[in-house]
Amino acid sequence: MQYTITGATGHLGSIVVQNLIKMVGADSLRAAVHTQKKATKLTNQGVEVVKADYLNVETLVAAFKNTDVLVYIPSKTYSMLQRITEFENTLSAMKQAHVNRIIFVSFYADQENNPFTMSAYYGYVPRRLASSGMKYAVMKNSLYADPLIPYLPELIERGNLIYPVGDQAMSFISQDDSAEAIANLAIKSELRDKGQLYTVTQSESYQMVRLGEIMISVTGKHIGYAPVTSKEFGQIYAAEGDGDELASMYRAGAMGLFDVVTADFKQITGHDPESMESFLKRKY
Repeated sequence: MQYTITGATGHLGSIVVQNLIKMVGADSLRAAVHTQKKATKLTNQGVEVVKADYLNVETLVAAFKNTDVLVYIPSKTYSMLQRITEFENTLSAMKQAHVNRIIFVSFYADQENNPFTMSAYYGYVPRRLASSGMKYAVMKNSLYADPLIPYLPELIERGNLIYPVGDQAMSFISQDDSAEAIANLAIKSELRDKGQLYTVTQSESYQMVRLGEIMISVTGKHIGYAPVTSKEFGQIYAAEGDGDELASMYRAGAMGLFDVVTADFKQITGHDPESMESFLKRKY
């Protein structure tokens, strides 16, 4: 079996590749990357590295040839049109390269009434796959726990979490756990190829007061909950370039759309996901 992973040098993709190296060996992997210079480590590990530009179908066709399973990790652009174009280019390239198995790495903000900027994209892709003739599985990540680690010093300084979600709970998953689940889906044929939909979460979701309590137990510093408005949140993080998009995401959280908890991670991997407290203690 030959596995090709797009976005293989990104935060999540690189962990997926390392998991697959352990599971099937470097000889069975191909890393499809936008900038090959960033993939020196993978080349040194024996992974085949190929150029793949989501906006250039020819590069995708060349990258996908002789692939049995494609693991598709989307780009991070907030342009809806570009994201859809990238995915349509991928489907076109798969057909030209005679590849018919794909795992799509998604996000659980896909409900019809979800105000998140990219919600329509995440709703579109599973429906598009269903009509494509491809064999596929979709794995939806919940919110990544990982950004909480570099965020903790700011939270300690503020003394409070400020997410504008009120008393609604949100669920999380670490990128380590997400990557493990993706790698397992890639190699376990019984878990993919039939349009399966998975949502990976930790074993519980958290209201912000409870999340603050866990952070206190880890850091020894007071972190309460004093939410700002959605508009204020967007303004606070506007300088980082994605304030409006993040604000739209947390508006979905305030609607109770992010509190889902599933046992899908355990179904895929055979064990429970890491808890939030364990994750924060390990990474902080």
